Amino acid sequence: IFDVIGDTLIVELFGEVDHNEATGGRERVDNAIDNYMAKNLIFDFSKVTFMDSSGIGMVLGRYRKMGEKTGNLAIVGCSKTVRNILNLAGVFSIIDYFDTREEALIYFDRKEVS
Repeated sequence: IFDVIGDTLIVELFGEVDHNEATGGRERVDNAIDNYMAKNLIFDFSKVTFMDSSGIGMVLGRYRKMGEKTGNLAIVGCSKTVRNILNLAGVFSIIDYFDTREEALIYFDRKEVS
């Protein structure tokens, strides 16, 4: 599910983010970034129950895409299990994590002002 607030695209993911989901998800998210001309991207993992390396690859690929556009990416709302998977993969060393969408939106607003 996509939601747009200002120049931020929010992608709400559900269930298992595995090879099957990540394969189609990459294209859908890339198209939405381009169609909405998103400057910022938030992945909302609050409804994700499982994630594998394909899901990590999907996130990292969108991180690169946003970097090419000099945009920002944040992850919000991970369960403890998903957060541990992303942390072990080193994702949080390059992508900011917030508990809520609102916190990420405030961070993006402050970053633009700086």
